[in-house]
Amino acid sequence: MIVLLATSLPVFAQTNAEPGEALPASPGSLVSVPSASPSSPDGWLSPGIDPQNKLGKPFLQHLVADQKQFWTTPFSLDSNSKKTLIPFVGFTGVLFASDDWLSKQVPDKPDQLNRSSNISNYAVYSLIGAGGGAYLWGHITNNDHLKETGLLSGEAVLNSTAVSYVLKGITQRPRPSENQGSGFFQGGMSFPSEHSAAAWSIASVIAHEYPGPLTQFLAYGLASTVTLTRVTSQNHFPSDAFVGSVLGWYLGRQIYRAHHDTTLPGGAWGPLLEEKHSDGSRDPRKMGSPYVSLDSWIYPALERLVALGYIQTAYLGMRPWTRMECARMLEEVGENMRTKDQANSEAHAIFNSLMTEFSTEGERLNGGPNVGLSVDSVYTRVTGIAGTPLRDSYHFAQTITNDYGRPYAEGISQIAGLTTYAVVGPMDFSIQGEYQHSPQFPSYPLAVLQATAAQDGTLPLPNGHDTVNQFALIDAAVGFTFRNTRISFGKESLDLGPARGGGLLMTNNAPPIPMLHVEQVSPIEIPGVSKLMGPIRFEFFLGQLAGHHWISANKDLIGPYIDPQPYIHGTKLSFKPTPNIEFGFAATVLFGGPTLPFTWHNFWRTFYSNAVPGTGADAGDRRSTFDFSYRVPYLRDWLTVYADSLVEDEISPLASTRPSMRMGVYMPKVPQIPKLDLRLEGVYTDVPGQQPTGFIYANGRYRSGYTNDGQLLADWIGRQGRGGQGLATYWLSPRSKFQLTYRHAEVSKEFIGGGRLNDYGGAVELMVKPNLSISGLFQYEQWKFPVISNTGESNVTASVQLTFYPNWRIRK
Repeated sequence: MIVLLATSLPVFAQTNAEPGEALPASPGSLVSVPSASPSSPDGWLSPGIDPQNKLGKPFLQHLVADQKQFWTTPFSLDSNSKKTLIPFVGFTGVLFASDDWLSKQVPDKPDQLNRSSNISNYAVYSLIGAGGGAYLWGHITNNDHLKETGLLSGEAVLNSTAVSYVLKGITQRPRPSENQGSGFFQGGMSFPSEHSAAAWSIASVIAHEYPGPLTQFLAYGLASTVTLTRVTSQNHFPSDAFVGSVLGWYLGRQIYRAHHDTTLPGGAWGPLLEEKHSDGSRDPRKMGSPYVSLDSWIYPALERLVALGYIQTAYLGMRPWTRMECARMLEEVGENMRTKDQANSEAHAIFNSLMTEFSTEGERLNGGPNVGLSVDSVYTRVTGIAGTPLRDSYHFAQTITNDYGRPYAEGISQIAGLTTYAVVGPMDFSIQGEYQHSPQFPSYPLAVLQATAAQDGTLPLPNGHDTVNQFALIDAAVGFTFRNTRISFGKESLDLGPARGGGLLMTNNAPPIPMLHVEQVSPIEIPGVSKLMGPIRFEFFLGQLAGHHWISANKDLIGPYIDPQPYIHGTKLSFKPTPNIEFGFAATVLFGGPTLPFTWHNFWRTFYSNAVPGTGADAGDRRSTFDFSYRVPYLRDWLTVYADSLVEDEISPLASTRPSMRMGVYMPKVPQIPKLDLRLEGVYTDVPGQQPTGFIYANGRYRSGYTNDGQLLADWIGRQGRGGQGLATYWLSPRSKFQLTYRHAEVSKEFIGGGRLNDYGGAVELMVKPNLSISGLFQYEQWKFPVISNTGESNVTASVQLTFYPNWRIRK
């Protein structure tokens, strides 16, 4: 059907010419002049240089040449091909990180798996039949165009199949149906998908030979069906199918490009990525931009400028910020510095350092092309702990907080990793991956496990872990930006509060969640509403948690290993009615899991339904927050006050008599000591008048509470806690500092016996070279939780980190 439709469709005004190449007039057909050069910068033959498409020796010579060109191409890529490689590598990395989660979402009913497998087989056979039929019908009717289509389709499918099987033998990745995980070098044949490669290679040739829209729709539609059904049949992980599809399309395109007879009709080729230069394509609101990691030095630097009054449109309660948003705020700093006191040398030094960091984004704000790849940092950290640390803030406390849930234990822990990101037009890709090592962490004694299980209404389970040696993705996401709205998918961490200790709703205390994330990255004006409330920012996310062991449903306790894991979605709206005031509302809901499947009906119920936890009518576990920050009048360059409040199963803390609170003050410069800033915060979750049941962050249905992989998603203070922290920072430069810290936490005696913790610490970060920093931390901790130890314990934590900022960048 595809072949017959293709032969009857007109060839639209596309040519085979390279950009800038003139075409002679030729009535009745599209004719281009073959290139005189034997090869192009990407290593493949130049367009139309070898159109001898015949069976026998020429066909075999083409196959050998195709394989040689494919395997040697990585050594001869031009700059345009490298820019094309950026989005492919970035998106593939995100898929690798998400393969396990995505594959688990595929229904595993036998009839569905068989149906998907059959559909993919029939679709591939149809495309192979289309290519073979084109050659035979062309031979019978002396139609050279059809014969070429059939020959090049066969050449493409043989090449893609050969390459696929070579890669399969190298990577040895098990299939999802083999239940051996998504790793490589384990004796499997999953990566890449040869069905997808074969289908897309044929579809690519057909779509290039007959570029009519209906032909392309049918060819690529059938190939897309193969890609999708290879995943839904659990024969391949999503990354297997994606890489196979791209591989097939690329081989089909390059084979057509090298061997298509330019005297025959056909579609155009050209750069894989040809950037447009219209004003619309250079609109900063449509430029992709990755987030800056929450532990980056840029946040304290920008917060100082906010508190000093140089930035009036920053939203402190919604982080992380994109790199383009940081550059936008720096433009605001530059404008305000022309009107404020020019003698503030601290502000000027901070501004200059940040301008250096975001110089590329500054160019893009002014119309520069948004194409580039950057290795942002390479780092290694060694942490030693002497004494017994705490690792369970859901029941007791944590020795190390807001560290992406990285493993640690008594002894020596290590991490080594890098951060990299890329942008191509509206797309962005970011990856932070690292090797992690941690000593064995012994489980609590049985008596302690029984006490915590009794509090949670579960059964005791060991909570230790063996020695950790693993590669982990801290951040891995792909994003698309349109009119300052960024839609992303991947692992991301959020901080939804203005406090340094972390938001009561969401922090980077736990491992990042794989999520779909939609955010208005820059403030917008809404007619009518913004006159009263000021500019607005919003965000929404939907992800799936890990490490939940127990669920209660209709009075039945399900566990200890539940599948599927519960989901979480969250929403936040923030407003700035004046430059000095920011406030926001946010809410999250845990839902799904055994007996409550993820359906759109159940998803929408989470916004309005409420019932007794654990019953059939229970839609999910809600919590909501209200936060604000305020630069105090007449002390606007000296003092900012802020607060974050949270309630369980209520609409808003503003209408509640039992909110948990985190409150703080920030002085960006101490009087007479402009290089010293001071931050003090107090927090409690032991709500006055509430029975000490530890209801904050807990739920009757989700017995593992508000956690991801065992770590609290939110404030380190935990349940039924009260405490605070103080930080005094002396800035040697915008990127070098000394810091003294103190942290205190106390838990009600009625909650698993209560307890307390005191941390005394110091930290230093020095830029010893323009692209090299060394940082260190020392912390002495005393804790006493009688259920764990009647006499109390202490520990000493010390760490040293080296960070290299290579400034390795490829950009236009």
